[in-house]
Amino acid sequence: MGGDLHSVREEWRGVCGMCGHATKLFELPGRLENLCLACSADLATAMLLRTEIDAATWAGQSAEDLVAEFGELSRQTLTRAQSADALESY
Repeated sequence: MGGDLHSVREEWRGVCGMCGHATKLFELPGRLENLCLACSADLATAMLLRTEIDAATWAGQSAEDLVAEFGELSRQTLTRAQSADALESY
């Protein structure tokens, strides 16, 4: 991800690069696209979960709970993106 979350900048209104909602956008360090607040938070959480899953796996520990949380986060993100897509088609 690079940098820390203190360098997250609030950007102009526009279309989220993940879900497509037209709203206020934010720029995460090391990312090219600008995302809405919900997608920015989900992406940061997914990156952290991935790191923790890798660390647990390398340490020989169970990562089942982390993997389940990652799966749920992925489903929520996909649902948000599909909802935004459905709204645009009307």
